[in-house]
Amino acid sequence: MALWMLRGLFLAIAFGAGISMVTQPGEVQNEYTYAILSITGAVGLVALDVLIRRKSIEVISCVYFGIAIGMFLTYVIGVAVDPILTYSNVENKEQYRGILSLVLFISLCYICISFLLQTRHDFRFVIPYVEFSKEFKGIRPLVLDTSVIIDGRIAEMVSTNLFDGQLIVPQFVISELQSIADSGDKMKRTRGRRGLDILRQLQADKSVDVVIHSRETEEMQLQPVDMKLVLLAQELDGKVVTGDFNLNKVADLNGVPVINLNEIANTLKPVYLPGENLEIRIIKAGEGDQQGIGYLDDGTMIVVEGARDYINETVRCSVTSVLQTSAGRMIFTGFEEVR
Repeated sequence: MALWMLRGLFLAIAFGAGISMVTQPGEVQNEYTYAILSITGAVGLVALDVLIRRKSIEVISCVYFGIAIGMFLTYVIGVAVDPILTYSNVENKEQYRGILSLVLFISLCYICISFLLQTRHDFRFVIPYVEFSKEFKGIRPLVLDTSVIIDGRIAEMVSTNLFDGQLIVPQFVISELQSIADSGDKMKRTRGRRGLDILRQLQADKSVDVVIHSRETEEMQLQPVDMKLVLLAQELDGKVVTGDFNLNKVADLNGVPVINLNEIANTLKPVYLPGENLEIRIIKAGEGDQQGIGYLDDGTMIVVEGARDYINETVRCSVTSVLQTSAGRMIFTGFEEVR
């Protein structure tokens, strides 16, 4: 609304300037021509502004800097060349001076703008204004991926005040959630809606700062979602929060820090040493002839040797060994007695 008010005000001022030229004859020569040019130019600028919806502050800043540097170099070279023209025998010195300044200005501005556009990712311009960064609670912002939002554990972890940094949710992640929520597959649709509910829950939590990041750089345009997340984390100097094994590897290869919720969950699981006693309900038979399978509350699989005949019963067992795999932790025990 504010942008359209600004455009309307600009057009009104341009129209008023054109009318004033026509209503005050004698003060401006060819007043009708200038009035038409003024109004037409203003309408053209507003139309161009409306048509070009996605504007990059980096490109605009490079153009501003390029013009400023080109003007400065034109002035410096003009001052250096001026004595040569002054004491030379060239006729129409003012005409040559004007042509030289124009050629220098166009050439130097082009060279400077071209150079800055090609190297804009090596350093950052913020022109014509200075954007003061918001004070964050943590050191680095945390970029959430689709899987970690659908998973739901991130909301529970935030409620424990474990994450006190800013949570960044990219717009392309929200688009992917919406696409999953609109899927024809019932399971995918349920997962997508769950992800959107978790996102609303995070936004309602006053203890954490959740920001929807909508801007995409040119590098992100044709990249898959995982690579977009990595590039965004690099741009924001943040960390990727995920439960996706493949995204974890991609981020590691690109030098982006990763917080993997699965690794956190495995780390927080209780440690059992050989000789410790457990009471486990046997759920099913194991792969071995006499093995029974049970689970702890956190989902850890317990393999009980000699408990195959005690399905749906609670047995007492003793830990013999612990095996850590990529899928999780397995604890091997020996049967002692029925509880």
